[in-house]
Amino acid sequence: MTPAGKAGLLRATLTLLAGGAAAQAVPLLLGPLIARLYGPQEFGHFSLFSALAANLGVIACARYEFALPLARDAEEARDLMALCARVLAAVVLFAAILSLALGLGGWLRHWVWLAPAVLAAGLAQWLTMWATREERFQALSAARVLQYGGAAGLQVAAGWVAPVAPSLIAGPMLAGVASAGLLASSAKPFGGWRSLWAVRRDALLRVAKKHRDFPLLNTPHAFLGALSDSVTLLLIAAWAGDAAVGFWGLTLRYLKAPATLVGSAVSQALYPKLTTAQSPALARQALRQVMLALSVMAVVLMLVLMAVGPALFAYLFGEPWRVTGELARALSPYIAVHFVAAPLAVVTMAWGAQAWALRLAVAGQVMFLLALGLGLFWGGLIAAAWSVSAAMVLYFGFYFWSLLRWKEIPTHA
Repeated sequence: MTPAGKAGLLRATLTLLAGGAAAQAVPLLLGPLIARLYGPQEFGHFSLFSALAANLGVIACARYEFALPLARDAEEARDLMALCARVLAAVVLFAAILSLALGLGGWLRHWVWLAPAVLAAGLAQWLTMWATREERFQALSAARVLQYGGAAGLQVAAGWVAPVAPSLIAGPMLAGVASAGLLASSAKPFGGWRSLWAVRRDALLRVAKKHRDFPLLNTPHAFLGALSDSVTLLLIAAWAGDAAVGFWGLTLRYLKAPATLVGSAVSQALYPKLTTAQSPALARQALRQVMLALSVMAVVLMLVLMAVGPALFAYLFGEPWRVTGELARALSPYIAVHFVAAPLAVVTMAWGAQAWALRLAVAGQVMFLLALGLGLFWGGLIAAAWSVSAAMVLYFGFYFWSLLRWKEIPTHA
């Protein structure tokens, strides 16, 4: 990588990390207050609802939004944007029908919120990738603060009035819509936003066919990842009840926050660099730099959780939440490798390795659920967390080793 390329990657990453740090600080600072406003039961209901919404939200645009940085020109990008808008509308309509059926059947609490939550998640994800293509890193940074910080602030405000699960649901949903609006205002597609609805059917079919790997390979990958989270919560609920789901959900909500924010910042800066790398050596060098920096931070995070996890969580959230600290300690090896892996999903997209990534992800999700189930059977919730950590360290270790030794790296001269 040239010095200019290194500087560009570093500058973009630092810009996004600055926004990520601010966005991360607000939920962390408000977390103890949120935990005192809502009980484990409310967090359990919120976690189960959020898992279902995430299943639909991650595929809201059939993952075509991730093809935007690969579009060769502004017109192709515009056509992809138009395709994303139509797919999103169809998925939200499906979510509305599904939620009505689940609600009438008594299988889903708070079903009326599902379609709006899917819309908010889909908009935020779609427009994040649009701003990434346009390299609007300052807008991305500000949107991250608005999305994550705003969600926590709204949850606190709603909790003072009505500390129930819908208050937890509404905060992230409204913040997601607001962040999407900010990103939409940062850059317009070719011809403006209204032009998206005038794109011809043949143009939509052309870009859909060209980038078909995203719905065919990346969509199942993303959906299975979200489905694994849903099945995890259902297993815990069946084995230990809704309160245990609340403990697990709160723990991972805060443990994965650094990976979500830092990983998102790094991936948004790394993806354009990989898609424009002019040699395999430059692409591999960018990957090594990112993995090294993330590994250092991950080790520090794991050591802190190992040393003071239970005491820290009990102090921050109150003694009734001490079990979340025990979970944090047991899950810390998993959180560390996940922290490094989170931004690397864009690597297999840029390198045309989505089929391989899908096969590996299925194997990883099977390992995760088997480890969770065996741990619950043998020793309960804490044993399940240690079992998951052991399995995921092995899985991600193989994943990192494979990426570092990858040979078929495309070049973008």
